[in-house]
Formats: sequence, C-alpha cells, structure tokens
Amino acid sequence: MSQFFGSLGRGFRGKKPEKTKPSPLPSASGNSGNGGASGNGGNGGGGYNPPSGNLMPGSPSGQRITQKPLFLCKPFVTSQLVKGSFSTIVVLPRYVDQGEWLALNLFEFFDMLNKFYGVVQEFCTPQACPSMSAGPGLDYSWLDANKKPLRLPATTYIEYVLQWISNRINDESIFPTKANPSTTTAVNAPSSSVSSSPAGAAGTAGQTWIGKEGGFPPNFYVTCKAIYKQMFRVFAHIYHTHFAKIVHMSLEAHFNSFFAHFIHFARAFELLERRDIEPLRPLIDSFEEQGLFKDNERSREQ
Repeated sequence: MSQFFGSLGRGFRGKKPEKTKPSPLPSASGNSGNGGASGNGGNGGGGYNPPSGNLMPGSPSGQRITQKPLFLCKPFVTSQLVKGSFSTIVVLPRYVDQGEWLALNLFEFFDMLNKFYGVVQEFCTPQACPSMSAGPGLDYSWLDANKKPLRLPATTYIEYVLQWISNRINDESIFPTKANPSTTTAVNAPSSSVSSSPAGAAGTAGQTWIGKEGGFPPNFYVTCKAIYKQMFRVFAHIYHTHFAKIVHMSLEAHFNSFFAHFIHFARAFELLERRDIEPLRPLIDSFEEQGLFKDNERSREQ
C-alpha cells in the first residue's frame, strides 16, 4: 500500500501552492457528535460543529445542468494508474487489528487529500466557488454554534473540514499513539454507536468493538465514518468544480486511482452510507464497470 501512495506522491512536482491561514472554526456548544443531516461530528475532540449536507435556498448550483461532467468523459473516466482491482491493498492483512488498519489508511487518505487540495487551492477562491458545490442541486452547508446552516465559500468550508478532521486524528483519546490499558476495558458506548455500526463495532460493558484490541475507544468506528464522510465531500467538490485543473496538470490518473482506492476501502469496511456517495455515483458506477472493485483470490487469501 505504501508503494501505491508513493506513486501518487511522485505526481506532485514543482512548487506547491502556499497554504492560506485557516479562519477560526465556528465554536460548538457541547459534543459535536450529532446525528442526522448535520454530518455527524465523530463523538469527541475539537468541539467544532461538522458541516451539513443541505441544499441552500437560491443556490447557484441548484440549477439544472445537462452537460456531462468532464470527469465522466472519455478518456478521463478510464484514466488510472492501476490496472485491475484494488482488492489486494484494501483487504485487512492477516494478524493486523482492524482498528489499526482503519487508522493507518485514514491517515494516509487524509494526507493525500490535503496534497490534492493544495494543487487546486489557488483556483478555489470565494469568487470562483462562492459555495461548497458538489454538483447540480447540492451545496453543503456548515452548522454554526446555534445549529444554523451557513453557506460558506468552498475554500473556507474545506479549510474548516480539514482542520476539523486534523483535530480528531490528533486527539489521543480517539487515535491513541501509545498503548493505554484503560481503553481496552469494557466501556459503555452511546446507543447511536451501537445501532450505526456493523456487528461487533461497538457495545456496552462486556462486549467488543472495532479497534478494542488496538486500544481504540468504543466511538472509534463512528468517528472514522464521520471523517470519511467529510473527506468524500472534498472529493466531490474537486471533481465537480476543479477537475479541469486536475487534467491540465496531467493528474487525472493519479486522482482517479486515489479516489477508487478510497471508495473501495469505504465499501470493504462500510464507512460511507449509500446517500453519502450520490454526488459521484455515476463515476463510482463507471469504476465498478471497469473492474476496479472486483474481488480476487489473492485478496481473499491474505
């Protein structure tokens, strides 16, 4: 897997766009782990409100556009670094804790997404992207401290999201970097964590959850899902708004391969809901037809 990410990194040459200083994030009252359309906050860390997925009234992206997006046109839709399925680099390796595998991949996906956003950041201005559009009919909004949806320029929204994710992956109570015996004892988890996770993902005293053996807390899996959802939204904006720039820099094969890997991993570990991927469903369906998500004997033997 590290070789694959390394091949992606080699595509980023030349001077990187300068990072702008992130604006202060909206403060939240209480825990940010809210459910529903607010986007789920990940149950812990930071104390910031997550973005929501509501279409804002009067949104310019709400207008119907019949032209096929560039990323669905040939040859770009079939441009890949990897020929064949991603199964061998997605499947959980033998003797590796699932929590450790989720954390490792999440860190690497987040790091690579930061790099790709850095490539298009200079073009994602408040004038060019006045809202966080994810295609015709969908703008993501941010919830303020009073749970009021705010329409933010895409660059501000993405900076908030990246900082929001960074706060969580650097939170020792969610992603511990040292073994902590207390985290492996039975701990009561929120009822929402139990109902929204696969079998064994979370539980009450005496039960197990994903990542328990690796020292991760009961809300670890729910947090991973929340982070994954927000990363997908950044993908959706880049594809729908900045893919021409990706093509201009000859990075479409890198970006498509990265996204296909991201989606295949999400499928394997149930990190995204069906409704979450709607903005890019045609692209995902195309990748499916190309066999990028096909299982194989080698991956099943690991």
